[in-house]
Amino acid sequence: MSNYPVKRKSRPVRVLEGKVVDTPPPVAKANSGFSFRYSYAEFSVVGRSAHFKARRARYEDGKLATESFEGGLDPKTYEHLMNDVQRFFADQTALYLQAFRTLMLPFGQGRDRE
Repeated sequence: MSNYPVKRKSRPVRVLEGKVVDTPPPVAKANSGFSFRYSYAEFSVVGRSAHFKARRARYEDGKLATESFEGGLDPKTYEHLMNDVQRFFADQTALYLQAFRTLMLPFGQGRDRE
């Protein structure tokens, strides 16, 4: 006895002419003239553990996409990250103040020439 009690009769293959599936025409990108991106990151230390949270959102081509996540960091990694951020901020501030000094203060230019 067969595992399949009902047997199907074989049929000839149908040949279709033309398009089998009607495909919709491609839609042009909607340029609404409005788009934005938003990102947020927070790093914190509580006791001996470091945590981070991040959120991102963007609105482009009429679609809103969001993403958020959080996790933990090794305290040493957090310390290295904060040192890098502070160094970057200090370097950028020094660069800005140096440009401001040479433009605004008359004695700043004379000193560099000697």
